[in-house]
Amino acid sequence: MVDARHDNVSGQGGNGPRPGLHVGAVQYLNTKPLVHGLSAAGVDVRYDLPSRLADQLAAGRLDVALIPTIEVFRGDGYRVVSDACIACRGPVMSVTLFFRTAVQRVTTLAVDEGSRTSAALARILLAERFGVRPRIEILPIGNGLRDSRADAVLLIGDRALGRGTEGGGFQFAWDLGDEWCRWTGLPFVFAVWAARRGVDTTGLERLLATARNAGRANLAAIAAAEAARHGLTVAQCHSYLADNLHYDLGPRELEAMAVFQRHAARLGLAPAGVPRPSVPVHVP
Repeated sequence: MVDARHDNVSGQGGNGPRPGLHVGAVQYLNTKPLVHGLSAAGVDVRYDLPSRLADQLAAGRLDVALIPTIEVFRGDGYRVVSDACIACRGPVMSVTLFFRTAVQRVTTLAVDEGSRTSAALARILLAERFGVRPRIEILPIGNGLRDSRADAVLLIGDRALGRGTEGGGFQFAWDLGDEWCRWTGLPFVFAVWAARRGVDTTGLERLLATARNAGRANLAAIAAAEAARHGLTVAQCHSYLADNLHYDLGPRELEAMAVFQRHAARLGLAPAGVPRPSVPVHVP
């Protein structure tokens, strides 16, 4: 976590979240701008993989979590509680599908154990654009590209950052954010803050938006603190956070989520007819 002295998030004055509210956040670099100072503001933040956060939210062990977008459609009445998100408007750099063969010849797809939304996105792009519906395998955390013999391998988050094809018979790779944006003309939303049905999030919505704003204002400090541990230069880390990602859930992002849900439903990856998500309006 970046030194909270750099941010302006505050839980003082009775405006903090309800005591005892359990919040889960993704442990990847791309989340750092969204959680900047949340712990210092009195938010009980627990970190894990996106897929595990989704499972913990579903099991009631978390009240609010930064979950894969696909889980908003699969969950039991989940409510989006912030206009902060993890999204892209082009290349995302940290969601990559590596190919050993031509796209049309892919019969097996290994997906990162931590992925849910990205796994669905890969399957949508393969099926809708090329008519390819491969058999799915799970690539466990700790395994790399060379640990799978699948025709295509999906890596997300920190495991995908800065990777080339690294041998192993891989011929080329897709940046899935870029592929989606070029195909649809829309941004792509990878994760949103969502709450379980009936959870009182009074006070938390404001803190999540304020944390995002503080993080975005301190990207240089975050990059300086995080670059080395992710094998990046400070400049590379800052470019990734500032240029490859964006953090606002606006009208076009909501439209993109609705399009993603329709494609996912067509492939049986999400229920059909789920209401379009909305976000709370924050009054300063």
